[in-house]
Amino acid sequence: MPATAALPAAMRHIAAREPGTPDVLALAEGPVPTPKADEVLIRVAFAGVNRPDCAQRAGTYPPPPDASPIIGLEVAGTIVARGDRVTTWAIGDRVCALTPGGGYAEYCTTPADYCLPLPAGLSQLEAASLPENFFTVWNNLIDRGRLRPGETAMIHGGSSGIGLTAIQLAKRFGATVITTVGSADKAAFCRGIGADHALNYREQDFAVEVARITGKRGVDVILDMVGGDYAEKNLKCLALEGRLVQIAFLHGSRIECDWRHIMLKRLTVTGSTLRASPQPRKAEIARSLREKVWPMLERGEVKPVIHRVFPLEQAAAAHELMESSAHIGKIMLEVAA
Repeated sequence: MPATAALPAAMRHIAAREPGTPDVLALAEGPVPTPKADEVLIRVAFAGVNRPDCAQRAGTYPPPPDASPIIGLEVAGTIVARGDRVTTWAIGDRVCALTPGGGYAEYCTTPADYCLPLPAGLSQLEAASLPENFFTVWNNLIDRGRLRPGETAMIHGGSSGIGLTAIQLAKRFGATVITTVGSADKAAFCRGIGADHALNYREQDFAVEVARITGKRGVDVILDMVGGDYAEKNLKCLALEGRLVQIAFLHGSRIECDWRHIMLKRLTVTGSTLRASPQPRKAEIARSLREKVWPMLERGEVKPVIHRVFPLEQAAAAHELMESSAHIGKIMLEVAA
């Protein structure tokens, strides 16, 4: 039997009545989950809102068969139960965690290996905003993209949670950073957080600007969540031996473009989906973050950016804001005070 504190039988959570627009989300009540042997149960204080949450709600990104059907991929809170094989965390520990699902709830289970301590000096709210973005950026920009000091990186969607994380980590790793955004305010914010160049894609052709900025050399790594009509322009923007890392397709995944750029410039095109990655891989990312990135957070060299916090029962409004793209940084849910 798992070690546990005194727990209620039921909890509040957000349920999607059916696939659809944000208004399908509503408060519901259900049983408190029981952690498996390698899992912990977290009493959730805050949960992050992410683009994959919106896709799951809409019915285009179903959870894995063994994951909770409740939406939510990152939380911070207190461990209140643990499985038989968990030795790394104790009842009462405060953690932030990546989750396979289930974050929009008062209690959430996740593998113990996905948990990280709250960085010193950060609140539970700030810590809850970290896991999904930092796991994703580390996995794609640093590991798969192989970003190195002295290189140039282009980060699309710079004012998103992913974008702001990627800008900051790329700068800490010694890269020159170019980012794309949709407004002058977002461009100014991204420059303020470390971007060397912020391009307004509504007013500028980013491929033309990249050629100008780099003296036609191109960039070494591109982190893209847009896809669609960005694909060929991305290939044109890459330098010799450049790497394109794809993490989403907001403009669509069926793409027609001239793939000769890959051969002529010896490019690498790669990508990943964090939720579908195997558990040992995500545990490895957690260890890397704790060793390499958590000290940066504790020293204030990298900072979370919180745009707005909604109470749990207003999850629909949080999704509406996410899909409007009017935000700069993270959208969060307060689950328990």
